[in-house]
Amino acid sequence: MDKIYDIAIIGAGPAGIGTAIESYIFGIKDILLIEKADNHSATIRTFYKDNKRVDKDWMGQSVECEGRIVFMDGTKETTLDLFDNLLDKHKIETMFNTEVEKVEKDGDIFIIYTTNNDKYLAKNVVVAIGKMGKPNKPSYKIPPSIKQFVNFNLDKCGKGEKILVVGGGNSAAEYAYFLADSNNVTLNYRRDKFTRLNPENQKIVDEYAKSGKLKLKLGVDITSLESEHGKPKVNFTDGSNEIYDRIIYAIGGTTPTEFLKKCGIELEGGKKVAVDENYETKTPGLFAAGDIVTETGGSIAIALNHGFAIAKCIKERITN
Repeated sequence: MDKIYDIAIIGAGPAGIGTAIESYIFGIKDILLIEKADNHSATIRTFYKDNKRVDKDWMGQSVECEGRIVFMDGTKETTLDLFDNLLDKHKIETMFNTEVEKVEKDGDIFIIYTTNNDKYLAKNVVVAIGKMGKPNKPSYKIPPSIKQFVNFNLDKCGKGEKILVVGGGNSAAEYAYFLADSNNVTLNYRRDKFTRLNPENQKIVDEYAKSGKLKLKLGVDITSLESEHGKPKVNFTDGSNEIYDRIIYAIGGTTPTEFLKKCGIELEGGKKVAVDENYETKTPGLFAAGDIVTETGGSIAIALNHGFAIAKCIKERITN
C-alpha cells in the first residue's frame, strides 16, 4: 500500500501489454500490470488453436500501428513470443494469479482491491480485461451430468469424437475445420449462411463441407440439451435431435458489466465502455482499452493502438 504507481493496468492481454510497454518507452517507470491468470494473453492461449493465423488487419479493418510496438501478421505462437520478448525486455512489474475485485478513487489516488485481500495504489488505472475472459453461454440449461462434455474452447478434445461446434464466427469455423481432420464434426449456426467469417475461413469451411469432411447445420437453432446414456443429446428447432460426444460453444464473449460497475465505469447501450478520444472514462485518470471499448472487438492491432493513445495521454499530463 505504500507505493503509488503512475499506472496500474488490469488485464495482461494485447491492450494491457500495449499500454504497459508504450508507457515504459515514454519514460513512465512506475507501472504495474495485474493479471488474474497465471500468464499473459490468456485469451490467446485458451481460445486460439495452435498455429492459428493472426492477422494485423482483422475482419477487413486495415489498421496502422500507431505506437512503437511492431505487430505484423503471424501465428498464435509468434504473437505470444512477441509479447514475451516485450515484457522481458522492458521488465514490467507484473502480478499474475491476481484478480481485481473493484477499483475506488480516493481523492487523486485509485485504490485497487484484489480477491487476495491485497491493495494497490495508482495515480491512473487502465481496465483492459477484454470480453473473452467471460465467454457467452447458451440461454438454455446445460444438465450437470453432461457438463464435462461441454466446452467453450478446445480443451479436452480428443480424436475420433463426434463433435458439435456451435457458432457463426471465425473461432467457431476454425475450431470446426481444425477438429474435422481427426473427428466427426458438425458446425451449427442459427442463421442460414455465415456473415462474419474472414475470406480465408469461409474458403476452408466451404472446401471441407464440399469434400464431406465437415457437416454444416445452418438455419437451425438449439432448443435444449438432455443427457442420454451420459452423453449430450441436442434438440434442434427443426424438430430433429442428435447425440454427440462433445459440444463446443464459440458464441463470443460478454462485457463484464458487474465488474465495470464496481469500478464506476459506465456502458454505452449496455455493450461497450463510454470513453473519450484518449480512451478515458468519465472518471479522470480511469481508462479502458481493448474489446470493452469497441463494437466488434478482436483486433490485436487496435488494442495496441489503444494502449499507445492512453500512454501518450498520461505522459503528457505528467510532463505538464
